[in-house]
Amino acid sequence: MTPADLSRTVLRAVRRAVDEGALRAPVPARVRVERTRPGGSGDYACAVALQLAAPAALPALEVAAVLRERVAAEPGVGRVEITGPGFLSFTLDAPAAGDRAVLDAVREQGLAYGHGDALREEILQFHHAREVRAAVTAHAVRRLVVAQGARVRVSCAEASDPDWARLGVTVDAHGTPPVPLTGIRPVPAGATAGQLLERLGPDAARWGLLRPAGHDRAALGPELLVQGEANPLFRVRYAHARARALTRGAALLGFTAGHDPDGEGPFPYDGAARPLLDLIADHPGVLLAGARHRAPDRVARQLEAVAHAFFDFHDSCPPLPAGDEKPSAAHRARLALAEAAGTVLAGGLSLLGIRAPEHL
Repeated sequence: MTPADLSRTVLRAVRRAVDEGALRAPVPARVRVERTRPGGSGDYACAVALQLAAPAALPALEVAAVLRERVAAEPGVGRVEITGPGFLSFTLDAPAAGDRAVLDAVREQGLAYGHGDALREEILQFHHAREVRAAVTAHAVRRLVVAQGARVRVSCAEASDPDWARLGVTVDAHGTPPVPLTGIRPVPAGATAGQLLERLGPDAARWGLLRPAGHDRAALGPELLVQGEANPLFRVRYAHARARALTRGAALLGFTAGHDPDGEGPFPYDGAARPLLDLIADHPGVLLAGARHRAPDRVARQLEAVAHAFFDFHDSCPPLPAGDEKPSAAHRARLALAEAAGTVLAGGLSLLGIRAPEHL
C-alpha cells in the first residue's frame, strides 16, 4: 500500500462512517497522510480525527476510535493506533507487498506515475507579466495542474516574447483580463529569454528559473552548465542516464528487472535502498502538492533527493553483477528499483519541461 492508497483508504473510512451515521460531519475532499516523525509510532500518521472533531461535535479521541475500527479492517493495514489528542498512526502490513505495489505502479504508469485526477473539478486561469521567469513558471504550473486533471488557461499582460517558444512556453491569450485572475508572480529573472537561451540553452535556463521558490532570486550563472556533482541539474539527469545504462547493461548480461515470482523470501529493499524506495512512493504526493501550491520548485527538490538516494543505493547495492558473479534475484530486484528511479526522474523533468537524455 502506497501513501496515496492509504490516504484514499482513510477517506473511504470517513465516508463510510458518515454514511452509517457514526459521524455527522462533512466528508473532506482529501485526507493528508504523512510519514511518522522520528520517535513516533507506526509508519504513517494522520490528523483527520482532529479535523473532524468540531463539525462532528465529538471529542477527537472518539472520532479517531470510530475511524480506527474501519481502517484497521482494510487489506494492507497491519495496525492502527490512536496517539496524543487523536492522531491515527498506521503500521502497514506486509511491507514487501507494499514495495512491490510501488514499483508495479511505476512500471505500469511510466512517465505518468504520480499523475491523477485530484483537481479534475477545477477550471483555472493564470495570468502573468511579460517576463521570462513568470512565463516559464506559469507554463510549468500549467503542466503540473493538468497532470492532476485540471483544465487551465494562461494569459499574459502583453504580447509574448518570441523567444519564449524556444523555452517551450505557450500563452493562450494576451492583454489585461476583464476580471482578476490568479497571478504568477515570481521574482523577476533579470534577463530576457534570448539572453538566457544564448548563455544556458533551454534546459538549464528552465531549471535555473524553476528550481528556486518563486520568492527567491534565481541563480542563472554558468554553474548550471557544469557537468559535475555540484550541479543539481546535471546530477538529476546523470542519475536518469545511469539508470537507463543499467537496463542496457543487464540486457547484455541476459537478465531483466523483476521480483521473486513466488513472492517468497526477504524483499531486498533495506539499507541504502529504503530511502530511494520511500522517495519514489512519495512522488505522487509531491506532484500533487506542487500543483496545489503552484510550486514547481517542490518537484525540482524532489528530483534532487531521488538522484541523491539513487547514487547512494547504486554504490551500496550494485544492480549489476561484478566480475564472474552470476545475475541473481537480488540483482533483478535492485534493477527494478533503479529503473523506477529513472522513470520518476524522467517524468518529473518532463513536467518541468526539461529533457532527460539517456546518454550524457
